[in-house]
Amino acid sequence: MERRKIDLNMEKNQSKDMPVISVGIPEELKKEIEEFMREEGLEESAVLRKLLNMAISEWKKEKALKLLAEGKISYMKAVEKSGMNVWDFAEMVKEKKIIWVKDEIISDLNARF
Repeated sequence: MERRKIDLNMEKNQSKDMPVISVGIPEELKKEIEEFMREEGLEESAVLRKLLNMAISEWKKEKALKLLAEGKISYMKAVEKSGMNVWDFAEMVKEKKIIWVKDEIISDLNARF
């Protein structure tokens, strides 16, 4: 598989004062990026920033859900880590069927009410 290098060096981009990094990618991924560029009407750097932001956003959501499901963080801390608002996070928890309240608590609540 041929690999291509996208110029992203950890130097400052003089025009926007942003760090720049370099990463090698497979040719197929480069083609996907080019298709994204055509469809979105964006330059390569803008597309790469957009894709990285999307990926990081998804990673934060998945990490928050995982920590919540494992009981390592509270619901509100998970909301904060996800970068979402409370209601959108609640909807995602529901859609993914994440159980974040311990069975003992649910049993206790059911017994009381």
